[in-house]
Amino acid sequence: MKRQIVLGSVALSMALASSMASAATFTVEVQNLTQGIYFTPLLVAAHDSDTHLFQSGSTATASLQAMAEGGSLDGLTVDLDGTSAQYQANPAGGLLAPGAISPATAEISTHDTDNNYISVVAMMLPTNDGFIGLNSYKIPTEAGTYTVNINGYDAGTEANDEIVNGGGAAGTPGIPAAPGGDAGSGGTGAAGADTNPTVHIHRGVLGDTDATGGTSDLDSRIHRWLNPVARVTITVK
Repeated sequence: MKRQIVLGSVALSMALASSMASAATFTVEVQNLTQGIYFTPLLVAAHDSDTHLFQSGSTATASLQAMAEGGSLDGLTVDLDGTSAQYQANPAGGLLAPGAISPATAEISTHDTDNNYISVVAMMLPTNDGFIGLNSYKIPTEAGTYTVNINGYDAGTEANDEIVNGGGAAGTPGIPAAPGGDAGSGGTGAAGADTNPTVHIHRGVLGDTDATGGTSDLDSRIHRWLNPVARVTITVK
């Protein structure tokens, strides 16, 4: 019996040490690496291993679809409110322009929590349902600066027709806007529905050089992009 009590105490001490070792206080910055794509308001979340804003190869949730097609964070923040997650919505105070770096988030402390992972999302404009995504990156516990280049994802919920028509509601075809004011008009539609309806790596936009017709309202000389599309900088205190 005495031996069991000793082992139990050791196990408890190890568990407490592990919990303390995984705690961190950190800030996050996001840099837009594209030439002509804007990011809608960012969502930065610290969460446990069971929580995800998105998962590659899985069907997008309604909340993710609303963000990827229209930039709305409302559904995702409600989802996070139902967990132990800590998050900051819109740290940049609006759109993040090409080349811009968001202001650092306020300090996030994961002490006394199981929120050992960080995720970041934002819609890419102009796209139909493209978004930047960092999924469940393990938060470093050692003080320092850590950078992660991240890809653009396709939510798999809307055809990439590349038609700018103001449609931003989930399930409504089209692109809400081209914030740079550099889109054309009269496009007939660049692509049909995705053959992969789950969240997957975005194949980029096609665009064309016809400002008043063609298949796309996007300009291939401006809006074309390849991965990675963003850089996340995590500074652990």
